[in-house]
Amino acid sequence: MNISLNFQKNILIILSLINVLFFCNFARAVPDSFADLVENLVPSVVSIASTTIVENRNQAMPRFPEGSPFDDFFKEYYENERNSPSQRPMTGLGSGFIIDKSGIIVTNNHVIEGADEIAVILHNQKKFKAELLGRDPKADLAVLKIDPGDNLLESVIWGNSDEIRVGDWSIAIGNPLGLGGTVTAGIISAISRDIGNGPYVKFLQTDASINRGNSGGPLFDVYGNVIGINTAIISQTGGSIGLGFAIPSNSALKIVNQLKEFGRTKRGWLGVQITPVSKEIAESLGLPDEKGAFISNINPEGPSKKAGVQEGDVILKFNNIEIIKMTDLPRVVAESDVGSVAKVEIWRKNKIISIDVKLGELPEETYVDRKEEEKEKNTEFKIESLGLTIANVSDGNGVTIINLETESNLLIGDIITEVNREIILKSDDFISLVDKIKETGRNSLLLKIIRDEQSLWVTIKFLK
Repeated sequence: MNISLNFQKNILIILSLINVLFFCNFARAVPDSFADLVENLVPSVVSIASTTIVENRNQAMPRFPEGSPFDDFFKEYYENERNSPSQRPMTGLGSGFIIDKSGIIVTNNHVIEGADEIAVILHNQKKFKAELLGRDPKADLAVLKIDPGDNLLESVIWGNSDEIRVGDWSIAIGNPLGLGGTVTAGIISAISRDIGNGPYVKFLQTDASINRGNSGGPLFDVYGNVIGINTAIISQTGGSIGLGFAIPSNSALKIVNQLKEFGRTKRGWLGVQITPVSKEIAESLGLPDEKGAFISNINPEGPSKKAGVQEGDVILKFNNIEIIKMTDLPRVVAESDVGSVAKVEIWRKNKIISIDVKLGELPEETYVDRKEEEKEKNTEFKIESLGLTIANVSDGNGVTIINLETESNLLIGDIITEVNREIILKSDDFISLVDKIKETGRNSLLLKIIRDEQSLWVTIKFLK
């Protein structure tokens, strides 16, 4: 009996401890106030005023009938316009935050882009002229420098954005609509959000109120660490509707460090052009699902070409990071160190292979040289299963399409050079390979074609 009573007491004690721990954690996750935290954070957040000198455009005076009462009025107005200064300053407002007590400040590139003068205003309203150390338009980041003199600055602590979960608290501090030191709070609504701002950043989404002027300001967690840089909103009205987006701190930090050191960003580069893996492409290549990035072209001078990567390959993993969507690849490559060796997992001819690629540096503009092909009608071959007629290409490899009997992704004049990654030299190759693939039961083919001197990949289905 005593044993039973003791057992019950122990159970009650354990349950009580569990409840205490649960409510302690809950209380920590949902604080009564952010006041103490905000008091410590506000001094590290700044307002940014960018001034751009613009040209005044003098408009021509409208013409009125002689003697019109409007003639004198508008004449005086336009005379004053012509005598006014030819240039005028235009000021933009944004936010930023101090990352180093020596006076290093981070903001968005669009806050200072094109500015002739940049001023930084501290929380105590002291104003400093800022120098631009570097900017990255692709990631929308910029790094500034001020000389604080004897003024003591407070800097932020970077957080780990990879640890952020949907539902975590987030606090935004900035200068919306010129109202410096404004604090708003919300939760992380989503992570790895693609909002069409380029391939190099996946955003944190928050419902903390963010408005114009918040751009470049920090997004904090409940511990006071910077987990993001407020960059964009989606709104039909121009004001906050709870859809704010921040560059994750882990993505920003590497770029910021490079801007401080080099004045620009050095991104890894594979030297390939990619397209999504469609259902038809996956089926044609024997892929089990529609994941990865399909390589449509390769820069002849790029790192991938030298490493043995081929057109028609599908990249499944990059440095053990799975490439789910095509858009995943540019980001992970760009974040890799220039000169580092990346392990690239590729699907090629129904099997997975691994290739080591020494990454180059992403140039500002890349191009792929294309060979000129001449087309000429020759002996015609009608392919009933595809509803097209082909002929050999004169003075070159491949077959040209001279007739189409059904709608498809092909056009008359297209030159087919590969079928399901197999090179086509003449019509016999094409006919034999098509028959062979059809016997396997596949419903579609992946074709590499030349169209208007450009190399393309298209799919075509067998006719039923």
